[in-house]
Amino acid sequence: MVSARPPRLDAAATEVAATAAAAPDWGALADVARSCVACPELAATRQHVVVGDVPVTGRPRLVVVGEAPGATEDETGRPFVGRSGALLDLLLGEAGLPRAEVAVLNIVKCRPPANRTPKAPEVARCSGWLRRQLDLLDASVVVALGLSSAKWFLGPRTVLGQVRGRAHDVDGRAVWVTYHPSAAIRFGPNGAPRAALAADLHAVAASL
Repeated sequence: MVSARPPRLDAAATEVAATAAAAPDWGALADVARSCVACPELAATRQHVVVGDVPVTGRPRLVVVGEAPGATEDETGRPFVGRSGALLDLLLGEAGLPRAEVAVLNIVKCRPPANRTPKAPEVARCSGWLRRQLDLLDASVVVALGLSSAKWFLGPRTVLGQVRGRAHDVDGRAVWVTYHPSAAIRFGPNGAPRAALAADLHAVAASL
């Protein structure tokens, strides 16, 4: 078993971690996360803190973790509701994992300007929110979408193509790593990333 390895914490990250750990339930965590200003650049340019979607009834069958909100997510305050979200919903449904039964989160809760990759300090500062979310949801299976998410769980030297297709024991959870839906869109409907993402989601479903 390995432990999730977010980047080194600075003072802001330590404060977020303490605040998140003190949240007694999902509602309290969401309320305090929405006012987070730990990353000044992101706080100045965001419209919403995208806390995440959780099933309205009961424990999720699994947790899906992406990278960061995009423009549509920032506008709506919900994760994976743009083109990537539509494809994710389609492929989850085809695998027998309707989104209504799945928790959908991101490593970073605020949209980076121009959809750039989140910086290491931003990932570190947001890690406290994600750790507490995973604890509160208590899901035994996690799907990490894309390289940023994969590195958060498995470490900075992770090569996505080498670790996908099987479960990794991380902090007592089965973590599956696969391609982000945006990669599947970029390479087209017949591209390798979409086929791999679909295959991996079917494998996850079979493992539940």
